[in-house]
Amino acid sequence: MKIVVLDAQTLGADLSLKPLEELGECTIYKSSAPDEVANRIADCEVVVLNKIKLNATNLYAAKNLKLICVAATGYDNIDVAYCKENGIAVCNVVGYSSHSVAQVTVATVLSLFTHIREYNGFVTSGEYTQSGVANKLSPVYHEIFGKTWGIIGFGNIGREVGNVAKALGCNLIVCKRTPEDGYRCVDIDTLCKESDIITVHTPLNESTKHLINKERLSVMKKDVVIVNEARGAVTDEAAVAEAVKTGEIGAFGSDVYSVEPFDAVHPFNEIKDLPNVCLTPHMAWGAYEARVRCLNEIVLNIKDFYSGGIKGRVDLQ
Repeated sequence: MKIVVLDAQTLGADLSLKPLEELGECTIYKSSAPDEVANRIADCEVVVLNKIKLNATNLYAAKNLKLICVAATGYDNIDVAYCKENGIAVCNVVGYSSHSVAQVTVATVLSLFTHIREYNGFVTSGEYTQSGVANKLSPVYHEIFGKTWGIIGFGNIGREVGNVAKALGCNLIVCKRTPEDGYRCVDIDTLCKESDIITVHTPLNESTKHLINKERLSVMKKDVVIVNEARGAVTDEAAVAEAVKTGEIGAFGSDVYSVEPFDAVHPFNEIKDLPNVCLTPHMAWGAYEARVRCLNEIVLNIKDFYSGGIKGRVDLQ
């Protein structure tokens, strides 16, 4: 079995890929530029990747390719329709990062809601020492207890975030396709109007692109805290940046972007240094334990595929 890993660097330098190497002849690339992909996958049977885009522009060269394993739950970077037409199986990994993403989501919300960045800056700058005052209580922060936490997308991650929100004493409202007993399920517009905190965990598709847009931002509470842990394009990033700059919303956090890493002309460059903004480099999924689980599941997907199984297959949906 010939295996190619296209972007091992995105899995972390501390993660041993020995479990993959034990399966067969394994070629590991730290990263792959778009114009390198076709040549690198030309002779392999299995491709393992995280962020690389695979479609007709490079898959045409992979004459022996049988299986694509995405080291992620989302697989919008893979042209699944092309794979179906050409007999290439595609597997993702579900549930491996729920604890990790939920942890970062809640940490981001609490940091923004409590102005941790500003209070920490007051101490590290030396101002606290120079002030001669035992405490500082501005900017004003509020208890999260009793606030309304709206969750967009209620899969494994959204559900775990919801459990934490309830444990913190928040009133939980959920926007999901199928209403569920035990939760207050509302439409997206109601959620946007009522929530003090909004966290986003929905997949990116045609119906969710720019789900958070200028119109919905305009009806939100002026002090709302929004955190996007889904995909960058689920939000209209230009509209979000403008809402932050004009004070239309209270705070914004994101770990995901429509272009990763975002470039010099991305609208978030205008807000990234503001105290009410917390931007992280698509790291929420990547606690060490989560990455180990992800790799182990990829190995199981490969073994199952060669045994005639359909574990993790998304091309069959």
